[in-house]
Amino acid sequence: MLLLRLLVTFMSLFHSYSEIITVLHAYSPGDIIIGGLFPIHLNTNKTKPRHVVCTEYNLQMFLRSQVMIYAIKEINQRTPRLLPNLTLGYDIYDTCGDSILAVRETLQLMKNQSDPQSCLLPDHINSSLPEPQTKVVIGERYSDVSIAVARFLALTSVAQISYASSSEVLSKKFKFPTFFRTVPSDEFQTKAIYELVKEFNWKTVAIVGSDDEYGKYGSDRLQYIFSKSDVCVAFVEILSGGFLESSSDSQDPLKNLAEKIKNSVAEAIIMFTKDDYIESILKKAIENNMNRTWIASDSWSTATHIATLPGIEKIGQVFGFIFKRNEVPGFRDHVRSMFNRSKNDILKSHMERYPLCSKRLEECNCSMECSDPNCLASCVDQDESYSIYLAVQVIAEGLRRLLKCDIHSCERTEFTAFELLEKILNINITVNTTNIYFKEGDPILGYDIVYWNSSGSNQGMTIDTIGAYWPNQNETISLPQFPKYLLKKMKSENVSVFNCSKTCDPGHMLQKQSETCCPTCARCEDRKVSNGEMCESCEDWQYSNEGRDKCLNKTHEFLDWTDPISITMSFFSVLAIIIVIAFAVVIILNYNTPVVKSIGGCLCFLELLSLLFNFCLTFTYLGKPTKTSCVGIPLFGFGFSVCMSCILSNLLQILVGFKFDLKVRSWIKKLNQPIAVVITISGIQLALSVSWLILIPTQPTEDHKNTTILHQCKMYEGSQNFLIATIAYNAFLGFISFLFAFKGKQLPDLYKNAVLITVSMVLFLIIWIIFLPLFLSLEGKYKPASNCAAILISSYSILGCHLAPKCYIMVFRKERNNQNAISEYIRKHYEREGIAVVK
Repeated sequence: MLLLRLLVTFMSLFHSYSEIITVLHAYSPGDIIIGGLFPIHLNTNKTKPRHVVCTEYNLQMFLRSQVMIYAIKEINQRTPRLLPNLTLGYDIYDTCGDSILAVRETLQLMKNQSDPQSCLLPDHINSSLPEPQTKVVIGERYSDVSIAVARFLALTSVAQISYASSSEVLSKKFKFPTFFRTVPSDEFQTKAIYELVKEFNWKTVAIVGSDDEYGKYGSDRLQYIFSKSDVCVAFVEILSGGFLESSSDSQDPLKNLAEKIKNSVAEAIIMFTKDDYIESILKKAIENNMNRTWIASDSWSTATHIATLPGIEKIGQVFGFIFKRNEVPGFRDHVRSMFNRSKNDILKSHMERYPLCSKRLEECNCSMECSDPNCLASCVDQDESYSIYLAVQVIAEGLRRLLKCDIHSCERTEFTAFELLEKILNINITVNTTNIYFKEGDPILGYDIVYWNSSGSNQGMTIDTIGAYWPNQNETISLPQFPKYLLKKMKSENVSVFNCSKTCDPGHMLQKQSETCCPTCARCEDRKVSNGEMCESCEDWQYSNEGRDKCLNKTHEFLDWTDPISITMSFFSVLAIIIVIAFAVVIILNYNTPVVKSIGGCLCFLELLSLLFNFCLTFTYLGKPTKTSCVGIPLFGFGFSVCMSCILSNLLQILVGFKFDLKVRSWIKKLNQPIAVVITISGIQLALSVSWLILIPTQPTEDHKNTTILHQCKMYEGSQNFLIATIAYNAFLGFISFLFAFKGKQLPDLYKNAVLITVSMVLFLIIWIIFLPLFLSLEGKYKPASNCAAILISSYSILGCHLAPKCYIMVFRKERNNQNAISEYIRKHYEREGIAVVK
């Protein structure tokens, strides 16, 4: 209701402004409409009351809007037709890079276009939203705008495929369930930047971000990654929305940032923000002759209007990351001839702004006063344009699969936006040489690494691809096209900036994180002092003493055999093993007696064996972890599943023997196949345990703390899912056994099997419900003790409730271990029931 009322408010607001906000718009009818959101203008002027004007026309975004139109026409004209007897149309809006305008245009797209006069909401507010004719939307470019748009598109399950929004927050599917993109998430980009820093052995960096979804999340992620490494972050600067607005020299944010960069000891400046901020910053860097190493995020790493700024070669080296680049097949030829063909409204507006002309190709710089087809063709990029092309191909393939089309016809023509959303979610196709599929809405695609190469001319720098980063291939950087002599030189020249001339007192170090070179001294942390000038790192297995003048060896930490907890666990495990062996001897000596038959006959030996396995397995959790001992974690569930299968078989035998309801007895009798029950139940758990061992084996690892090294069996990503599945499966078996036991506790069973099993299953379930969250949250050397204790207690509960009372009868109450005693007990039971009925 709140969202629907919010929509009403937005609609009333936008209707009141409909005559004073005009944006570029292109529409082509079709059986299926694809929406498009492009910031063809990059800014808005809202100085006049109730009057908004889009400013800063962007030629690149104009061309990218034409990529979408070209790709849709290509699909409509393809032979054989991908969607026979169906035509794709488009409805494209210029958002001007403004979130409010983008939401306004999104609401226009969400209208039911079969009735142009219909409002977004029906007359009755409680009615469901109408199915929009626009089934999918391509866009927006900027992450903060995409976030605003995604919240509204999710209301009608309309899929949104962005061609450039890379903010990590958009990967959260519980917030943005209908959002997809054809570019990687910033999560991968920040990892790639870290790998580049590591490749060049830079020890200190600075981070400049912006106060929006893109820059803020990217900067936060970089800080987190560097905090886990030995790379120092000299400073982090988050640019506010009014960054370019200056009031005085003392309060000029641009000037202050330039001074901070100039005086910084950072070996690389990471610029994770929009290109409009970057242009102003680098102009200031040119003005101040700041020769630094810059790392560009994808938003500006291929910005030719920045790379061709006058004097840009003075700023130093620029490395950047861009989505995997590729050519949109046939689009350059289309640009050269599109002025002679039918024109869409956006193209017409462009021609009014930039009339046709003719220039020599060497005069083309993508900032023209008139349009020359050859110049425009040279301005086509290979990154965002290709991402738009991929988005259209993904939509077309999703439609083909949803509508079940062959080369002659499609089985369906009507569908909902939600159905298309589901198809896109499971898309896995190869477009040209690009394989694209989605994982939580994100494609698994890599980055190209670019380098701004000074050409020595007045044309600024050329942007060359020098390498690649693949997130799904061990997350490594490859720089095959970067000059080897330059790579070697850069690595050899990178020495620690903390080795300064300033002298510190013993026990102190030259300050690590500072804006100038070591202005103060600070206490050393996990380091030793050398010559009073710098702190040298201790080895990984060492830490510094209190005087910070010596390295001490760290203490190795694990659940040692001499630890009181280990001794206690070992005692109860050995005691249990002795009890199990004693019980086995007693059962062998009384094998043909009624008591042994009542607990399953030969199955009781398998139950004892499984419990023996569990008690022996507890020793793998004690002592220093090894590859052999770490198998205890994946295997512990198997012993319990065998034990549970034996108990369940025993319960089925009891119910078959005493249940006189023919209908109930018949289906229980079908299940009463002891060997089949044991093999099936334990086989499922065995398959789960073996899969865990093979796919994600638990390995012994060393976790280095400040003064200790923790040895543990590390559970890698995905192992927790196996652990939860193992415990959940055994808990399910315990619950089923509990239900059967509870059902049979009123039966005339002299030895109270059902009652005792009910108690043991309740204890079993309680123990593992408590254990699971405890094990997942516990850290340190006593973590394995919790698993060991859970196995011991639950195994003892089964041993004590199910088997111990029977052994007691066989040894001390032999008069009850005969058929006459059982017959007499059953007779008295039914006599009591008969009296109760008479009463």
